[in-house]
Amino acid sequence: MPSFKVACLQVNAGPDIAPNLDTACAMAREARANGADMVLMPENVTMMEWGRKNTLAKALPEAEHPAVPAFAALARETGLWLHGGTIAVKLADDRVANRTLMFDPSGAIAGRYDKIHMFDVDLGNGEAYRESSTFRPGDQAMVVKSPWGGLGLTICYDLRFPHLYRTLAKAGADFLTVPSAFTRPTGAAHWHVLLRARAIETGCWVFAPAQTGEHKGRETYGHALIVAPWGEVVADAGEEVGIVYADVDTDAVEKARGKVPSLTHDRAFSLV
Repeated sequence: MPSFKVACLQVNAGPDIAPNLDTACAMAREARANGADMVLMPENVTMMEWGRKNTLAKALPEAEHPAVPAFAALARETGLWLHGGTIAVKLADDRVANRTLMFDPSGAIAGRYDKIHMFDVDLGNGEAYRESSTFRPGDQAMVVKSPWGGLGLTICYDLRFPHLYRTLAKAGADFLTVPSAFTRPTGAAHWHVLLRARAIETGCWVFAPAQTGEHKGRETYGHALIVAPWGEVVADAGEEVGIVYADVDTDAVEKARGKVPSLTHDRAFSLV
């Protein structure tokens, strides 16, 4: 597997699709101009909205969502492998899918993934979230085949469920994607350590584009990260809008797994 250059975007998306889409596409073009072969966008890249009513009012079926043709055209124009963050896709049962679409350089959809784990939490500071009241969880994991290896698709709160990442690694993932809109309280406490842990546990590169800043009174943590298979943070966007890059040594996956081949050491056990 040859090496390649990856870019993760960090944005401060608002509630309206059109300006967010323009910003994301412009940043992806900038990343390509700076040599990126693959660009990843964060969760909710085209719309940061709160509440069931507001989200349903703006969500669209995949076939009608303007991000889909825009990202397909962008991939064709630039020759990028383009990870479209996540978009809110309206479903037939009056719920929404939080969906990642991965585009190959021809503009074709190479992979599709709906967020499995729902962020239903009370943070104890007045912040509470109930994603399950609006979103329908997915039930299928996905590894996309790229020229450099397998790309395992996950989203934000999935990060707290290590069995998903282990399953993806065993299914051929060399790289793991974690597009996120982590809250500031949970991000400050857990973001770096969880991303590093997922990399170490699987021997995978981890690509984590992120939302940052304030969104209608709520804050996201930022710190888009790129983490190497041995657990080193090789790029951290901090809290400002921008782009982080890394030259991805694909041999590092085999080297890390050769040192600690824990993916081959599972044993059956019983609980007593």
